[in-house]
Amino acid sequence: MMNNKCVLAVLPHPDDIEILCAGTLIRLIGLGYEVHLAIMTPGDKGSAELTRTEIASIRRREAQEGANIIGAASCRCLEFSDLEIVFDNSARRLLAGIIRQVDPFLVITTPPHDYMMDHIITSQLVRDACFNAGCKNYDAQGEAIPAIPYLYYTDAVGGVDMFGRDTPVSCTIDITAQIELKTSALACHDSQRTWLRRQHGMDDYINSMQSWSAKRGAKIGVDYAEAFVQHRGHPHPQDDILAELLNRV
Repeated sequence: MMNNKCVLAVLPHPDDIEILCAGTLIRLIGLGYEVHLAIMTPGDKGSAELTRTEIASIRRREAQEGANIIGAASCRCLEFSDLEIVFDNSARRLLAGIIRQVDPFLVITTPPHDYMMDHIITSQLVRDACFNAGCKNYDAQGEAIPAIPYLYYTDAVGGVDMFGRDTPVSCTIDITAQIELKTSALACHDSQRTWLRRQHGMDDYINSMQSWSAKRGAKIGVDYAEAFVQHRGHPHPQDDILAELLNRV
């Protein structure tokens, strides 16, 4: 797969990128890579007080603010409904069209066995799109991409799958120098502190992210890190390009 220095991160909700992979994206941008962000939903059910329209408007703005801090080239919302992402043909075609439009050599998404269905279905759709976008006769918008991109899954939330088992890691990236910018980007999502405190009993939005990043960092002897697992199924690229680019395995 030719490295065209274009990267796409597709994650389900407006704050997932900042929590799970922003440090790595910041490092790639620092190396001159063009990073595009896509969120599947505007987080329209992420409030116990506001209407869907009200919270969606707030969260779209927060997502763009976070993207600006990271330095992303673009940030788009694909406007699926929160908690209602499904694996169907219209969703498959939409994601394949996004892959064709951006033409990334590297794609990052959530893992296939995460804690909730929005994360799981997003993972399935992105994997499917990476394959289908290269098929000329597949009915999606845009021209077929020349090759299947590298595909990486972020950590599952808490580092465990839906059965509570530790999730695999193939690549761990030192983000110590990026943790302050990653924290600033996550802090843009102010609406979620109230929501998570009520829905999940979490009152430590920023600290939870930093604590997990510190645990991943301790595994490789640095202060903070993000972990990934590479999709190496046929016919995806087999070399660990993230490790090669960012010098950490």
